[in-house]
Amino acid sequence: MRLSISHETAYHYEDQVRASIQYLRLTPHDSERQHVLSWQLDLPRPVRAQLDPFGNILHVLTLDEPHETVIIGARGQVDIDPSREAEHESQSALPFLRFTRLTEADEALRVFAAQLCQQRRDRTALIDLMHGLNQHMIYTPGTTAVETSAAQAFAGRSGVCQDHTHAFLACARSLGVPARYVSGYLFSEESEHLASHAWAEAWLDDAWYSFDVTNQLARPERHLKLAVGLDYLDACPVRGMRRGGGYEQMHAKLVATPAPVITVQQQ
Repeated sequence: MRLSISHETAYHYEDQVRASIQYLRLTPHDSERQHVLSWQLDLPRPVRAQLDPFGNILHVLTLDEPHETVIIGARGQVDIDPSREAEHESQSALPFLRFTRLTEADEALRVFAAQLCQQRRDRTALIDLMHGLNQHMIYTPGTTAVETSAAQAFAGRSGVCQDHTHAFLACARSLGVPARYVSGYLFSEESEHLASHAWAEAWLDDAWYSFDVTNQLARPERHLKLAVGLDYLDACPVRGMRRGGGYEQMHAKLVATPAPVITVQQQ
């Protein structure tokens, strides 16, 4: 599958912002599952790309002059191979055993994971965990916030894809399975719709396997990866700080156009 993507995020403030800094993880990189044909960011000023500690492509946008609006655009073309189930990497997966404030497993999460998986630590066990969390935590926008922890969302039995992912990470790590947060896009072929999304990857048999709790998908056939991390704060597409500005309004627009990948065979 080849996707042509256009993503624009606009921030509007009621007062002037004196200064702001935005950390942008909006650029995908090549992997065994995806190949970036072209990609560019449209920003108020030029910025250089760098790699963060997790290997994500990071851009840091600093605006020192007063402003009332920040518009961030990303666009490009990416080929996705839906037949590949896992991805291999040379970096150690052990750092992804570490809990964070957002992914700390309390007693309820530990018991839930242990009861579902028992002594199993294979892909089938984590698929059962994925389905179990989906049934326990009903997808309900507006019931949680970006600072809501896995334990809080699990106790409330509701949340969105971020909360589903944090709960999965908490459970997997409590079982001794390295797991990481993934941010990116999910494409729906039925409606030709692209949405910002979050899911998990777990390290099994020396490879990373995907687990999308919200959609109950264990194959990343329609997922375009942007960044990975220990939790949302490490991998979210846009994270920033500002001085002043008052109330903030954010508007995002995503457009994806699928196109067939044509292979020409030489005679």
